[in-house]
This record gives sequence, structure tokens and C-alpha cells, in this order.
Amino acid sequence: MRRKPIELAAVATAAVPGLTPTAVSSAPDDPADFDSALLLDSEGKRWRVRSPRHAEASARLETEFLVLRAFAPGIRAELPFLMPTVAGSVRLGTLSTFVYSHLAGSTRSVEELTAGPETLAREIGVALAAIHDLPRALVSNADLPSYTPNEFRQRRLNELDQAATTGKIPPALLLRWEHALEDVSLWRFNPCVVHGDLHEDNLLVEGQRVTAVTGWTDLRIGDPADDFAWLVASNEQDFVDAVLAGYTASRRDSPDNHLLRRAALSAEFALAQYLVKGIAAGDPGMVAEAEGMLETLASDIAEHGGQPISVEPLPSPAVAAGTATPPAGSSAVAGSTEGASDGGPLAGVPAVTVVPVPAEPIVRVLPVPVQPAVHVTPIPVEPQPGAGNDADAKGSDDTSTAAISIVNAKQT
Repeated sequence: MRRKPIELAAVATAAVPGLTPTAVSSAPDDPADFDSALLLDSEGKRWRVRSPRHAEASARLETEFLVLRAFAPGIRAELPFLMPTVAGSVRLGTLSTFVYSHLAGSTRSVEELTAGPETLAREIGVALAAIHDLPRALVSNADLPSYTPNEFRQRRLNELDQAATTGKIPPALLLRWEHALEDVSLWRFNPCVVHGDLHEDNLLVEGQRVTAVTGWTDLRIGDPADDFAWLVASNEQDFVDAVLAGYTASRRDSPDNHLLRRAALSAEFALAQYLVKGIAAGDPGMVAEAEGMLETLASDIAEHGGQPISVEPLPSPAVAAGTATPPAGSSAVAGSTEGASDGGPLAGVPAVTVVPVPAEPIVRVLPVPVQPAVHVTPIPVEPQPGAGNDADAKGSDDTSTAAISIVNAKQT
């Protein structure tokens, strides 16, 4: 059941002793997972309340609490933005609601951000660079997820298999995504600390400055491209270029050449993840919305080509299905707008008849490796010495979150 802002204000008084709300309003958040509100107390101080709508969302908030405690004062001081501080929490049944001290700034829509000055876009890039340059020990010491490039790619392939079994993904998108995931040259990147849930609602802006970053529920070590997905989805190339310029200038490591290609894949694949989430939740509205967005994406790619993803050319559906073999010297259509100079269909939309999709669920079939004509025994390679561990993170706790009051409140 959705909680109204006035109900969240009552919960906040149980979480933070002495808090006396005098005004309350709703706050932007993910409506499928959280109910949120902004409070003003009798002393003029502002607070934010986040209440989970289901057990998985509650677990994410509890994880965020551990993440925020891992950010020692010394680490926070080096960041170009502020981070939330948990003031208190209260458990209602099996779900935990958290109250945070208010941070300066306000959220802006994607349209407002893309129409804003270039200075703000570069500030967003600087904030992203600061997150990705955080010490990896911060994540490993908190026992949060960590993925190598190949592990991350395999995880996404497994998610694609799960989405394909729904039978609701357009075949052209399945082919496009699978080809990108099997293009190993695309997945050569240096893993780093990733926010994991970065979008416009988790950025607080004041003037031309990013004042705070919120929503630290999915911190991990993984692909930095995931934090660029929402930027690529804006389809404002000048804005993306300005953010990337600020990011590149501020990062200690240079970004890899295929960062934005993987970000485009992440932005598109988020629709499939939304579909699977809706099916798991038994929400027909979510499922219908996801199906509509997937069909729109497939139509846009068929008409305009879509964002470039794969480095290698995308095969035609007939070749991928094993029903036809292109003649020698023919070229497959690339998964981007590059090379489309004849005025015909753009990337991923070959002018051929597509084989009807079978009624059975679509299952990705791994190719059978070709055996060489002559078997050559490879020369044994001596094992390489193991790489050193990341430097230990600072041991001091975040004193701003140490004195947290936990109250068990019973529903009347």
C-alpha cells in the first residue's frame, strides 16, 4: 500500500526523536519501489524520508545505509559533492524506513539538464569521475558486488536469456543485444567503483553546480558505462559530449574507447529488465508499458539505426538463424549508422525478409566450436604471479551516522 507524505511524516517522528514536522511534500523517487517525502521541522531544518514498498526495496535501503557508513569523513571531504547522512530509521513489519538529513539543491528533469549550460554538463562529468575514482577497497570492505569485465558480460548474457524466454522482446532487439554481448572487443575495460543507479533524480543541482549525489543503493565494482546509460538515453549528443569531456579531464584513468557504446546497450537493455521486473511482480501495467517501449525502440532502430553498439558488423537475421549464407564478398549491416552511405536502411535493418519467430520461447544457442584439422598441443605456460590486493581503505567510521536511533514501531 502506498504511503502518503503525511503518513511518512508521522513515521519520521518515530525514527528521529524530537523531530516535529511543520510542513510536508512529496519527493521525486522511483514510484515502483519507494514512497518519499520532504519534511520541514519546527526549527526550519529539512529532512527526506524514504519508505520501501516491498522487501527487495527495503533490502536496498539497508544496503545503502551500510554504504554511507563506509564513506569515512576523509573520503567524503575529497568528493566534489555532498552525500546523504542517515538520521534515523524505523522498522514497520518487515520493511525499514529511513530518514536522511536534507541536502542543498534540487532535482531537474533530463530536458532541463540537457538545455542547461555546458558548465553544468561538465560538472556532471566531474562528479562521475570522482565516483569512478573512489578506492575499490571501499566496496570490497563493505562486501558489495564486484565484477570483472567477463563476469559482467556473462551476467548480462544470462539476463538476456531470461528476457528472451518471455517471448515479448522484438527479435531485432534480441539479435542486436546478443551480437553486442558476444563482441568481446567491446568488453575490454578497467572495472571501477560504479554508482549503479545514477539518473537525474539522484543528482541535486544548484545553479551550475552539482551539490549532492543520492541513491547509493547499488554501489559496486563494475562497468563505468552503466553510469552513462541515462545520459546516452537523452539522445542529446552535445550534452553527452560535454559530460564526457568533463569526465575525461577529471579521471585518473582515461576512459576506454567503447564506453558510450556499452552505455547505449545498457540504456536499451534497461527496457528488457523493466519487462522482466513487471512480470515477476505480476504487474500487468508495467508489462504493457515495457512492451510498448520495446516496440517503439525496435521501430526507431528500424527507421533511424539507433545508437552505435557493436564494433563488429551485425549479421542479418537470416544468417543468424542459420537459414541462409551470404555470398562471398557480401557485407552484413553494421549495428550502427556508420557505413550507411547508399541511402537504404540503416544499422541493424537489412532489406531482407525476416524469418517468422517460432512459437516456442527464444533461447540463445551457443555456437559449437570448430575443431582444427590438426591437433597441436600447446606449450605449457608458467603461472603468472597474482596481482596485489587493493590498498586498504581508511579504517575510521563515519561518525555522522554512528549515533543512529532504531525504533521498532508497531502498526496500529
